[in-house]
Amino acid sequence: MSITSVEEFYNEIDLPFPEGFKKEIGHFNVFEIDEFIRGLREKNSMPYNRRAYYKISLILGKNRAEYADKVIDIEENALLFATPLIPYHYVPQDADQSGHFCVFTPDFMLKSKTGISLDDLPIFRPDGFPIFKLNDENVEELKAIFKKMHREIVSDYAYKYDLLRNYVLELIHFGQKLQPATALYSSHNAAARVSSLFLELLERQFPIDTPHQKLSLRTAKDYADRLSVHVNHLNKVLKDNTGKTTTEIIGSRVTQEAKILLRQTDWHVSEIAYSLGFEEVAHFSNFFKRHTSISPAQFRA
Repeated sequence: MSITSVEEFYNEIDLPFPEGFKKEIGHFNVFEIDEFIRGLREKNSMPYNRRAYYKISLILGKNRAEYADKVIDIEENALLFATPLIPYHYVPQDADQSGHFCVFTPDFMLKSKTGISLDDLPIFRPDGFPIFKLNDENVEELKAIFKKMHREIVSDYAYKYDLLRNYVLELIHFGQKLQPATALYSSHNAAARVSSLFLELLERQFPIDTPHQKLSLRTAKDYADRLSVHVNHLNKVLKDNTGKTTTEIIGSRVTQEAKILLRQTDWHVSEIAYSLGFEEVAHFSNFFKRHTSISPAQFRA
């Protein structure tokens, strides 16, 4: 799964990267959502992946948010917190969309400047629930904070970025005092999403095109860590949805690729073993024989 950089984010919404911000420590900017939606209209939706920046969004409109293993239907108003650690996106469910969001890199909110470590905050923990349902009073208060951001970002005030950091902290503390929108959480949708994402991650590693290419995800824990779920949860979801464990599914797909490489390439067995994540040829041979009842050499013959 790719990681979208700040520069790539600006490309996604068809806006030029603001050169002046490069002179600052870190990067910060604030947007109106309707402007963002216009930029994505030709692409239909924002991609589901990780970003190299944090994002806080005030969303006014019907949406579906997909965040790691969580799928949340937003019927009206919500406050969303996104971290570089977790893949996510949200998909507008109608044309009536408004609100605001800000993006900032880790360097913008350094502990030396803010007194806090973002990843230690409950709202940015990978196992947290960073989507909050809002009432009308919440919406007006949050609009006021974002209005201050919009006003300050274009000002000539020498210390405007210090003020903007304070506004970001204000949003964070506002969110941490709210109750997460767990009532909007669909365990069925979430389970289906985890299963789908796992299979997508698995398939993205194939085909193996060169002997120097190596699987980056090899074990059940590798996939669980990438999906930000516990390995036991991943196993349960896959068992419920496919009847097989994570290890069984990985093993079956690796065996399939091994057969292709043994039959369709002239690579040495040691090269195939390496590309499929085995450090020792003997380990690969034992794995292959366990799944096919014959050795790699016998299969190739």
